[in-house]
Amino acid sequence: MIELPIMSRAKVLVAGDVMLDRYWYGSTSRISPEAPVPIVHVNDNKEVAGGAGNVALNICSLGARADLLGVIGFDEAGETLKRHLENINGYFQQDTNAKTITKLRIISQNQQLIRLDFEENFAKLDKAFLQNCYQQLLPEVNVVVLSDYGKGTLSAVSMLIDKAREAGLPVLVDPKGTDFSKYRGATLLTPNLKEFEQVVGYCETQEILEERGFNLIEKLKLDALLVTQGSKGMTLLHAEHKPLHLAAHAREVYDVTGAGDTVIAVLACALGAGQSLMQAAAISNVAAGIVVGHLGAASVTIAELRRTLQTRAAEEVEKDIRVSASSRAESEAIQIEA
Repeated sequence: MIELPIMSRAKVLVAGDVMLDRYWYGSTSRISPEAPVPIVHVNDNKEVAGGAGNVALNICSLGARADLLGVIGFDEAGETLKRHLENINGYFQQDTNAKTITKLRIISQNQQLIRLDFEENFAKLDKAFLQNCYQQLLPEVNVVVLSDYGKGTLSAVSMLIDKAREAGLPVLVDPKGTDFSKYRGATLLTPNLKEFEQVVGYCETQEILEERGFNLIEKLKLDALLVTQGSKGMTLLHAEHKPLHLAAHAREVYDVTGAGDTVIAVLACALGAGQSLMQAAAISNVAAGIVVGHLGAASVTIAELRRTLQTRAAEEVEKDIRVSASSRAESEAIQIEA
């Protein structure tokens, strides 16, 4: 049975692209006469923090401390995002030349019909404020998470990794793009399979995935690599250990939005609480199975994790009993035949 550590021991610094996720819900019963698209009668809506903000919320929902660094604009979306993150230790660079990243999803009958993105890249903004905050916070935390959505907040990601490693801190990176060389020296990268294959090429088999993964670890001087594979689970590759493949545990999948945020958040909390990387990966795999059962970006609570682990433990005991009973029956049958 997987044991949950005391997550409150973790103190995690999260830096990356923060965004506001908006959801409009409605029913669809006819097609527009203006174009071959469904008409959605909107009757409900929801707003939540996404991106690095969702990572920080996941960390806090597990009882750990999260410090969050990000860029927002002087706009309505930015003020709304700050309200949704008011319980987080947030250090936001508000810039007159920036617009808060906003994603609007239109959903009907539990299906996402379209996503509208409102954003501008932050790469050219002077982020001295964020970098100063980052260095001041490093002595107060025990894990660093860099949540990269390719929006430019982490344009100096190499420097951020170097500073954290100089401070003796593990650095977990949720990567983006086809150039992973900028993450050289990080402790762990957590790409999904599509992101991984965009860098190393199509992996026809698990063996090819593992081989190319270890090559990437050596090339980028990483400690480890965690490749999430959706319904196939996830694979942890560590420079000093054999590959560890963890099967998926989702019973029902409604939405994978934010699943990667949950995985890296739980990893960070477990590591910060003293767990090994292998143990942390196993816990994050369970958490991923929970969060994809929710619609939209969601946070996993410590109560959900504990309840799921207890259920799984009970199922394993029942399985062992069935196997044991079957073995006894086969043994008795052999004795009778003899």
